[in-house]
Amino acid sequence: MAGITASGLGSGIDIKSLASQLVAAERGPATSRLDSRESKLKAQISAFGSFKSVLANLQSALTSLKKTDTFQSLKATVADDKLLTATASNGAQVGEYAIKVEQLAQAQRLATAADHTFAGTNATVGAGTLTFQFGTVDSTAGTFIANAGKTVKTVTIDPTNNTLAGVRDAINKADIGVTASVVNDGNGYRLVIGAKESGAANSLKITVSDDDGTHDDQAGLSLLAYDPIGATGKNLTETVAARNARINLDGLTVTSASNTIQDAVPGVALNLKSQGETATRLTVAEDASVTTKALETFVNSYNDLMKTTKSLTAYNKDTKTAGTLAGDQNVRATLNRIRDVFTSSVTGTTGAYRSLADAGISLQSDGTLKLDSSKLKTALSADPQAVASLFTRTGATTDPLISYNSATSTSKPGQYDLAVSQLPAQGSYVGSVVPTTGSLVISGTDNTFALKVNGTQSSTITLAAGTYTSAQLAAELQSRINGDPALQTAGALISASAGTSGFTLTSALYGASSSVEFTAVDANIQGVLGFAVGAGTSGRDVQGTLDGAAATGSGRKLTGASGDATGVSVDVLGGATGARGKVSLSDGMAQRLDSLLSDVLGGDGPLQTRTDSLSKQIDQIGDERDRLDLRMSALEARYKTQFAAMDKLVSRLTSTGSYLTQQLASLSAR
Repeated sequence: MAGITASGLGSGIDIKSLASQLVAAERGPATSRLDSRESKLKAQISAFGSFKSVLANLQSALTSLKKTDTFQSLKATVADDKLLTATASNGAQVGEYAIKVEQLAQAQRLATAADHTFAGTNATVGAGTLTFQFGTVDSTAGTFIANAGKTVKTVTIDPTNNTLAGVRDAINKADIGVTASVVNDGNGYRLVIGAKESGAANSLKITVSDDDGTHDDQAGLSLLAYDPIGATGKNLTETVAARNARINLDGLTVTSASNTIQDAVPGVALNLKSQGETATRLTVAEDASVTTKALETFVNSYNDLMKTTKSLTAYNKDTKTAGTLAGDQNVRATLNRIRDVFTSSVTGTTGAYRSLADAGISLQSDGTLKLDSSKLKTALSADPQAVASLFTRTGATTDPLISYNSATSTSKPGQYDLAVSQLPAQGSYVGSVVPTTGSLVISGTDNTFALKVNGTQSSTITLAAGTYTSAQLAAELQSRINGDPALQTAGALISASAGTSGFTLTSALYGASSSVEFTAVDANIQGVLGFAVGAGTSGRDVQGTLDGAAATGSGRKLTGASGDATGVSVDVLGGATGARGKVSLSDGMAQRLDSLLSDVLGGDGPLQTRTDSLSKQIDQIGDERDRLDLRMSALEARYKTQFAAMDKLVSRLTSTGSYLTQQLASLSAR
């Protein structure tokens, strides 16, 4: 079948093709203009993406520079690391020390008696309660002094867990700082109980309340009783004694409850590994490599920014073409703001190093940075705190009993006068009975009390019956009170002491919410300790001014409430009322540059705003293409209509011509 064409019937012209060609000719220049504009816009968006990428890399390089630790790195080296290792932290001092490891710390281990072994792990032990207390045993004086830092804990043993394995599991599940295991020594099974933590002050005293009514015999649960100084109730066998670690440090004896000794050398942790016959040498030296590496990363990131920016904005004389972002005000403004950070001094610094150039970082003529490692090392050796303040947000005080705490984003760098009008205080309660130098007896009856610490109510607290010195009774008080579950959960802890005024309980909290109040006291407690129902002395919040304006006090913390010092916070640790020197806040280069880049790269920052604008222009080009398509479709339709009309006219003219030709031919034939 023959194909159908769009040729004009009258003219023989391909109307469809002609209309399409005319429309294409009309469309071409407009499409080229739109394509060119779109290509340029997409290139700009891509270029801004590259620019933002190198800015983000620069911001990432600032992470370590915002940390004070980066500029105060020290390295501790031990000549014989088989004896001990060491780790230095902030606050360590450069120096050399001779250390001899004389004794390693160990945790106590107790085992059921060898002549009372069990046939198997399912053998019944007994039922009742096991009460565990930590303390120091003085065999010579025959005393057990409670560890005031450890609370008394009780584990219940009943018919569901009264086997050897059940007792073991019950102790371990209680998570009270005690471990239990079952060992077969070849003659039978024995229960081994031990303290999780080493040290002489973590010796165990285990008191049994046996359901059989006898609590210290060699039967039932009483087999687990262990009174280290008692004539009876010492039924477990000590297999490993609790012991402190002991070292000789430059001729001085230092002891520690664990084999990790903190701050014997300030800022250095010593990890003891084995006892030695001779001393080894510990060297604490500056480690500038951490700072140098961080700054090298930063300098390289900055120089990458400069290189990328140059390729995006420079004019090529050879090709006579400009970079995609040449002349862009957003790029120019961002670079100017970054350069301002580098060239300005850091506000709030108090040392000899106040600009990046002082620490070995200089701006070159081509806009790049250069790091002088030697100059940096010299600066770190001379004043690492001052170098840190060039980069990090740091605070400092001139009074050693005032500690810089923190600042907020609204705090302004600078130096502020500090004055204290009221010192902070802890809530306390002082008993009415002055402790004697002799023995104090707590009977087995009327030996309970209850109290509120910082507003939290305790349960009924029972002191262990016995004869105490004043110091021992204070330790017993502290251990029992701090072991109360409600007070532990609330973090409402106290310290107890025996002084010339009486037994004193002091809340660990500072401020107006700090308090100690007795809500119930038995007669024996009242007679021996002088405690009675009622409240003691409430604590106080610190009060004072910062930068001449009233500051907000909360406990020890004093915080600027107005002006440039708003949000600057310090802790008042002691001293006197009155003028207390100055508080300095420096907003280092890394901190300021990080804030600047966060602003520039943020969702509502200038670069994103510019990118969004370019994207909208691309969307508008799409709209223009749609309108062009509509216009070209209308034009093509008009062309076709016009050509169809022309073709029809040609057809009529052709028909008329043919008719006239026929008529003339007919006339000629006559």
